[in-house]
Amino acid sequence: MTTNISTEPKKRNNSLIIGVLLIVLGIASLILPQVSTLVTETWIALILASSGVAKLVYAFQTRDQGGFIWKLLLGTLYIATGAMLFFYPLTGVLTLTLLLGSFLLTEGVFNLILAFRLRPQQNWTWVLVDGIVTLVLGAMIWFQFPFNAPWLIGTLVGVSILFSGISRLGLSLNGRSTIASSDPSNPAPSV
Repeated sequence: MTTNISTEPKKRNNSLIIGVLLIVLGIASLILPQVSTLVTETWIALILASSGVAKLVYAFQTRDQGGFIWKLLLGTLYIATGAMLFFYPLTGVLTLTLLLGSFLLTEGVFNLILAFRLRPQQNWTWVLVDGIVTLVLGAMIWFQFPFNAPWLIGTLVGVSILFSGISRLGLSLNGRSTIASSDPSNPAPSV
């Protein structure tokens, strides 16, 4: 998450408050990973259902341009998937956990293949390490399934939110120190 922290004091303070809020939410997600897993799963369900409605509207708006049936089926698939995740959240959590594990396993394999193709180049081992770590993470998800499903997604979301908050807080404080050091009325400390 990249953010442009403005030099205006009000915007800096807002960014600082948002950073602290994100840190608190990230910590709460890590303390209650089952709750954040269900919230994340429900959020994904609502996004899918909303996307399905938008696809259906688009299908009817463009029905004379061809592919109407396919657009209609795709919109219906999105709505049905969103509804299933919404009305059966525990099944949705299991499904999303398996999808995440499968994604990481696949990404790990692709990164390993890429690393060996890049082998003649300098620093190719970074891609190799990335592939190995990603493959191990995917395998950990698969081998601990279904015991890890209730807390895994919430924990990962919590870590992401926490680090987004930390980075925003750091950027806000960095902006504040940059302004203080460039202010001509504020003499620089002598060393």
